[in-house]
Amino acid sequence: MSLPVQLPVEPMLARTAASIPAGLWYEPKWDGFRCLVFRDNDDVQLISRNGRDLSAYFPEVVAAVLENLPPRCVLDGELIVINGSRLDFGKLSERIHPAASRVRMLAATWPASFVAWDLLALDDTALLSTPFNQRRAALERALAHSDAPIFLTPITTDLDVAREWFDAFEGAGLDGVVAKAPDGEYLPGQRAMIKIKHKREADVVVGGYRLHKNSTAERPLLGSLQLGLFGDGVLHFVGVSAAFPDATRASLADMLGQLTLSPAAAHPWSAVEVAGRRPGAISRWSTELRETQLIDPLLVCSVGYEHMEGTRFRHTTRFLRWRPDRQPESCTFDQLDEVVSFDLDVILGRS
Repeated sequence: MSLPVQLPVEPMLARTAASIPAGLWYEPKWDGFRCLVFRDNDDVQLISRNGRDLSAYFPEVVAAVLENLPPRCVLDGELIVINGSRLDFGKLSERIHPAASRVRMLAATWPASFVAWDLLALDDTALLSTPFNQRRAALERALAHSDAPIFLTPITTDLDVAREWFDAFEGAGLDGVVAKAPDGEYLPGQRAMIKIKHKREADVVVGGYRLHKNSTAERPLLGSLQLGLFGDGVLHFVGVSAAFPDATRASLADMLGQLTLSPAAAHPWSAVEVAGRRPGAISRWSTELRETQLIDPLLVCSVGYEHMEGTRFRHTTRFLRWRPDRQPESCTFDQLDEVVSFDLDVILGRS
């Protein structure tokens, strides 16, 4: 490719804020795969946040880029999969598959879309140092005649509208709101944007743990807690909590080691054969069964989370505090927030 912005280039990143700041421009925060699109006439590359070429996994998006985007351009945005009226990150994750035949089948069954929000280059002009408000105007012109599955993300300068988006759009599977300075340059690899995401708490049962990669027989170190919630009388594995100060990993490993069950002991997870409900199971992200120490499920802790993906926490949770006052059986799915649904077509302008 002979574009004015060449690979490798890192996407501009965002730092976290607790609330939506005033005086900026606001966009919805999409829940998908971050993607830089490079098009040089018939040559198209879809590049992930970490520099991986995703083009082979999303052939329908490559075709849409050739159909809808200017002949020579570089865009920043997000790959998403739409399931009914909301985003589906699970279906999106399934698209990363080594078999070309399955990729073709999934492209037809669960086609992906690309939501654009920035323009890094157009024709022979690099726009990295161009203020964002000018880049946005150029992006709108570039996509003026584009059609699905290429979309332009909504934008507003109204703080009250951004707050409404933050509350309502979660019902369509979105993550929150991104705030940008209208005069800001595009700064690859720098946290020059602001993201505001949903935060919640839940009380969960600790059903097991894994040791840290630096753990030794002489000095065990906690790596992560394996968490569960009760539903229909069954303790379901729902995710992990892994961020602990190094100073406490040894004491936590010692405490949990005293609760470790022998291999022959009964545990709610020892008989679960479904990979999606068992901690440490093999998946597309992990090709080896990870060893989990099962413990007597007596401990309860509070964790912070953003949102759920089915019956699992979407991301690693944040350990907050122990809850010796809670009984494990009281930690059920009923405590989790139910988000009011919102039609994704309204956000994408398709209704």
